[in-house]
Amino acid sequence: MHATSSTSATTLTDRYVDAAMRTVPESGRGDLADELRVSIDDQIDARVDSGEPRDVAERAVLTDLGDPEKLAAEYTGRPLYLIGPRYYLEWWRLLKLLLWIVIPTAGLGVALARTLTGSDVGEIIGGTVVTLMTVALHVVFWTTLIFVVVERGWDRGARRPFTEWTVDQLPEPRPQGVGFGDMVASLVFLAITAGALIWDQVIGLVPTEPGLAFLNPALWPWWVGGLFVLMALEAALAVVVYLFRGWTWTLAIVNAVIALAVAIPALVLLAQGMLINPEFFPAVTGGAAASDPNLAGILSVVFGFIIAGIAVWDITDVFVKTYRTR
Repeated sequence: MHATSSTSATTLTDRYVDAAMRTVPESGRGDLADELRVSIDDQIDARVDSGEPRDVAERAVLTDLGDPEKLAAEYTGRPLYLIGPRYYLEWWRLLKLLLWIVIPTAGLGVALARTLTGSDVGEIIGGTVVTLMTVALHVVFWTTLIFVVVERGWDRGARRPFTEWTVDQLPEPRPQGVGFGDMVASLVFLAITAGALIWDQVIGLVPTEPGLAFLNPALWPWWVGGLFVLMALEAALAVVVYLFRGWTWTLAIVNAVIALAVAIPALVLLAQGMLINPEFFPAVTGGAAASDPNLAGILSVVFGFIIAGIAVWDITDVFVKTYRTR
């Protein structure tokens, strides 16, 4: 008799109900256990009445009910996901925005700081990559954690999206190609840049120092002439993109080649001290650059990052536009 009692206390139904109740709050555990047990017994009896053996019927009923913890979560309304559909889109939009802002900013800051402290190229690249991975991990983790806490807020009945969607939030349709205005804007920008280069050489960019050029006068005519040729190619590319009604992968590669053809020589000249007029910083800073050689070096590093940043942004932006179009 004792062995029979022990066996009946550990039936599959008992084990299932016990497993399901482990994640249920103590206050509602008794009523829910009774309700679940009655439901299981009713389903078993129905199968037995149709001719199945009781042990086979019991196993089949419990198998159909599935994981007991999942069943308990459905009974108690406990979500089995980190972020549900109520907040998922807001989480995704905010995460993308933060990653687009934080990662480039952190990468630029770390690379600039390591450059100014005299780190070699390997240390700059390695430190920047490690920092970017760490920053991305923290952004994803803490953003997700905040939304998980919100998703499991104490007042479940009052949970709503942070912003209620309205038709006013509908975005404008994206243009399928590059419009005439885009081409004109590119041509105007190139024309202004060419005019600024000529103005810098002839008149100078500092009103108090007439004739003081920012770029090294020794770059004329060959280096600056080569830059004008690349700018003309950029203008022709803008026209071709307009005629093709958008970017193609071939045109995107051509744009990348032109951008690198401008940036790489500029960075090499800057590193050799040949890009910027050596008289410019001492004249503008009142001799401070001459008395403090580190100042000119710091300014050169900053300009180098600006040149590289513009090239990377231009190449990346065009490839993203090409991907979206194609």
